[in-house]
Amino acid sequence: MKQNKDTLIELYKNACEVELEAFKPGNVSVYSEGHDMTVADFRKSAQVSAVPLCDESYSLGEKIFYATKATRNAVGCNTNLGIILLCAPLIHGVQNYPNLKLREALANVLKNTTIDDANWVFKAITLASPGGLGEVEKQDVSQNATVTLQDAMRLASSKDRIGLQYVSDYKDIFDLGVLSYTHAFNRWQKKSWAAVAVYVDLLCQFPDSHIERKFGSRYSARVKQMMLQLSNELHITDDPEQVKPLLYQMDTELKSHGLNPGTSADLTVTTVLTVFLECSLACRDNLET
Repeated sequence: MKQNKDTLIELYKNACEVELEAFKPGNVSVYSEGHDMTVADFRKSAQVSAVPLCDESYSLGEKIFYATKATRNAVGCNTNLGIILLCAPLIHGVQNYPNLKLREALANVLKNTTIDDANWVFKAITLASPGGLGEVEKQDVSQNATVTLQDAMRLASSKDRIGLQYVSDYKDIFDLGVLSYTHAFNRWQKKSWAAVAVYVDLLCQFPDSHIERKFGSRYSARVKQMMLQLSNELHITDDPEQVKPLLYQMDTELKSHGLNPGTSADLTVTTVLTVFLECSLACRDNLET
């Protein structure tokens, strides 16, 4: 049995809200706006992108394009292209492979992408105009695609962690993000703080693509050092609220240098949506047995 469209819309919007309520140093949250973007921009973006993302009549590429277009029309800037690129295949998988586990459904979606999907996504990237994204060897988003969406993402994957997810079946999400979220939620019983743990753990493991597209590796070691310190503090506390002073300090430092770990934030949203989808699917399956 397929998931109800309204259910998917709510799960997506809830995942976006949880990530906004997570204090992610350097990124936009209810604790600290920045980079010429507001919490209201992100909330509006989630609201307007949800319907096209969950439209069963759209192909994967159409989902991504029309969700990006809706966001652009609503807020006039690129708030959520990465979120859309990562969440669309998960939602598409649930809709088109309802009898498979989420990870299997996703793998099927990714291996069956088309050249048409790539063209729709190229149009979405051009519309969103993200700094430095989309210019990949042999496949420029200003031209018509000649390869499938997954193959186009493969060309970008060495320098873009979103592209890497498309060729690794979301390994970062399932093998790191979901485990991090689950462990933190079990400890603290707070979704937003579990999302903070995901964000921090990702940045401890991998340089942020968004930062490195703008600055190269200049700040990568410092960001990792900060996140390792934050990770240690989170791991020893029973009350993550006690870590807020350190979060404010780090947030100020990162934003003073214009550093926004935006890719890690996108991966955090996707992790939260993955957890929500898996829980929803498990509940549905239990009701059917």
